[in-house]
Amino acid sequence: MAMTPDVNAVPAEDDLDGHTMEELGDYLDRDRTPVDPSIENSAACRLALTNMTRLRELSWSALVRDAQRDPERDDAWITGLLDTIKAEVRSGRDIPISHPDATLRLALTEAAVRGMIRRAGDTLGGIIMRRCALDGDVTTPGEPIRVDVSASIEYGLSVEAVAEQLRERIRAALAEHTELAVVGIDVTIDDVYPRERGRS
Repeated sequence: MAMTPDVNAVPAEDDLDGHTMEELGDYLDRDRTPVDPSIENSAACRLALTNMTRLRELSWSALVRDAQRDPERDDAWITGLLDTIKAEVRSGRDIPISHPDATLRLALTEAAVRGMIRRAGDTLGGIIMRRCALDGDVTTPGEPIRVDVSASIEYGLSVEAVAEQLRERIRAALAEHTELAVVGIDVTIDDVYPRERGRS
């Protein structure tokens, strides 16, 4: 399901600096103890752990209800999200950041920017981010790029309103933390999850 423009830069399948998503999931289950330096010192592993933790926090109640209602669908949903997270934590391309000192070269990794976009969506409320991709030449300052995201929405919310709120949050986050020339943010709502308990 994952779609990233930098797929050729992806290293060995299921390898995050020597660890798999399953290993990282087990590590989270143990509350990250005993501390594993090979995981904690890896930017890709830490980003994957952050995304997995956020996924668990956001979706647990919805997953429980989905699992009770349709176990097969739940398995596919979880697998798809983990595949997406696994693909997105690869470092990807370097995105330059200007600095007054011309001798300094600053850059964000593409994975860090995708994580920024994912946080903007996951903290909006009422949606769970799924795919996130940067389309265009992010390595050249000023080149126009597009952001392409997909998300699940809580049942009963307005797709149009939530999609517009998501665009605004992503646009604001990228404007604050990057110098990317974003010319469009494409939002696809491709799934619905049950309304949180207690919400009208």
